Amino acid sequence: MKLIKTTLVAALALVGCDNATPPAQQPVQEVGVVTLKSQPLAIASQLTGRTSALLSAEVRPQVGGIIQKRLFTEGDTVKAGQALYQIDPSSYRAAFDEADAALKQAQALVTSDCQKATRYAQLVKEDGVSRQDADDAQSTCAQDRASVASKKAALETARINLNWTTVTSPIAGRIGISSVTPGALVTAEQTTALATVRGLDSMYVDLTRSSVDLLRLRRQALASDSNTLSVTLTLEDGSTYSEKGRLALTEVAVDEATGSVTLRAVFPNPHHQLLPGMFVRARVEEGVMNNAILAPQQGVTRDAKGNATALVVNAQNKVEQRTLETRDTYGNKWLVVSGLQSGDKLIVEGTDKVAAGSTVKTVEVQEANGGKA
Repeated sequence: MKLIKTTLVAALALVGCDNATPPAQQPVQEVGVVTLKSQPLAIASQLTGRTSALLSAEVRPQVGGIIQKRLFTEGDTVKAGQALYQIDPSSYRAAFDEADAALKQAQALVTSDCQKATRYAQLVKEDGVSRQDADDAQSTCAQDRASVASKKAALETARINLNWTTVTSPIAGRIGISSVTPGALVTAEQTTALATVRGLDSMYVDLTRSSVDLLRLRRQALASDSNTLSVTLTLEDGSTYSEKGRLALTEVAVDEATGSVTLRAVFPNPHHQLLPGMFVRARVEEGVMNNAILAPQQGVTRDAKGNATALVVNAQNKVEQRTLETRDTYGNKWLVVSGLQSGDKLIVEGTDKVAAGSTVKTVEVQEANGGKA
């Protein structure tokens, strides 16, 4: 009986072995890829900044007094040297007249005393006067001449002060709002400007850029030291400014508080469309990157820390994850400065179905229409 049971178990085991099937293999996932190729690319930076006048001068009085007249219309264009304000000149004219009279008096004494000194110089040779009298006459003549020089300087000072009662524009440009009206008392030491004149025919645009970005551009030999880079502006309303500018200088120091460097561009402003203090966006043409890598945006994602990542397929058809450093966008592509290179197969379709280490089958994607090659 025991032998029969053993035989039956063995037979059932053989039957079970005959019905067993091997486990099904997982199909290889198909992904769409774009094979990256390096290419020359004109690099441009998008920076923000504000405009300022190429020439700007605050009008301040150089003598004190009462403003009698304002000789301009606010907002007008003025010329260099044009009269802007008239300060009461009465006391300065009186000082000028007094200095003029003192000079004439000194000049009269020179005529009299120097003629006397000349006569005494002849008489001393004939023993007509003493040597002491002749020397005294010569000394008096010299003192009178020095007095004339002093009085001339005093007269010139009085003339300057009198001229300063007419306050003129130091530069040509457009004048702003006046801070005083006729009847106001002004002083030579005051800190408040009477008005400000700004030259608007050319404008500065001061831009800021991180020092790290500037160092990277110089490593790539794109940042120019010749300060001749072309700059275009986008105004506050979104319109493009019609005139092109040039980069004039790059500040030689880094702002310790912000870690940024100031760049200054110069723009012609023939129609005075740009006004000081405007917020603008500038596009600075940096140069050409000869071996730029442009990656389709659908193939680049961000991790939890905000780092750019991408999946690529290596030579063994396995998926690798790369951490990227990206810069600006060009159309629907990222400029990748590190993490990808020419020849890499970037996964742009099926990224959600694979992970690093997976074996995949690649199908080239045509970027123009998104279809597969």
